[in-house]
Amino acid sequence: MTETQIRFDDGAAYERMMGIWSGLAGAVFIDWLKPDKGLRWIDVGCGNGAFSEQLVDRCAPAEIQGIDPSQGQIDFARKRPAARLAKFGIGNAMALPFADNSFDAATMALVIFFVPEPKKGVAEMARVVRPGGTVAAYAWDILGGGFPQEPLRIELRAMGIDPINPPSAEAARIDAMRDLWRGAGLEAVETREITVQRTFADFEDYWEVTLLAASVAPTLGTMSPADRDRLKEKLRARVPADASGRITCSGRANAAKGRVPG
Repeated sequence: MTETQIRFDDGAAYERMMGIWSGLAGAVFIDWLKPDKGLRWIDVGCGNGAFSEQLVDRCAPAEIQGIDPSQGQIDFARKRPAARLAKFGIGNAMALPFADNSFDAATMALVIFFVPEPKKGVAEMARVVRPGGTVAAYAWDILGGGFPQEPLRIELRAMGIDPINPPSAEAARIDAMRDLWRGAGLEAVETREITVQRTFADFEDYWEVTLLAASVAPTLGTMSPADRDRLKEKLRARVPADASGRITCSGRANAAKGRVPG
């Protein structure tokens, strides 16, 4: 990625903002996969290890290899409880540093829209998974309005500001994911939507967490204090609190899974 693109280098900030969202969607995703115990997993684009930790906690894996291009994220992941089993290292989704047939399952959690060439990324997951193994992913439907920060993006557009999209946002559309999985030669391809909700203590809590989003931070950083204050008040009106002052927002992800032939 270039400096003008979305970057994830702060594992702690990612945990508070997107790590929690990822966990909510990841729980539904794992239930959908219904994986056997004792599998060898690769978590492609593992980030700070949020999804890898879910695999450790819920799937009794024999092995997990997490790879990500961000050293900051990997450093955070290596401090997680999951690191008692999972191994985390620097890697490229389009050139995985593993031999053919090394794993029973490969996953991408909120990653495919960041892969410059998604077709290569899916092909690489299929390559490193054994025949009969699973290749699966889930990602926010950003172009379809499913991103958890969509309320903020709506208000930015109303102010004449185009929010930054990941470089391969189109790849997260459900039809595109289905085509990618089938194009990689995977069998028994299935897709589904995953909708989750998250509740914040109050608007200030919601606003503070929103500011941590790597996808909006570059845009907010260029705004004048007056424009940021105006944006904040417009967002407050768009996401009204309940009787207790809490703010509840939703996110919608698309997911795909398939089986390696053989």
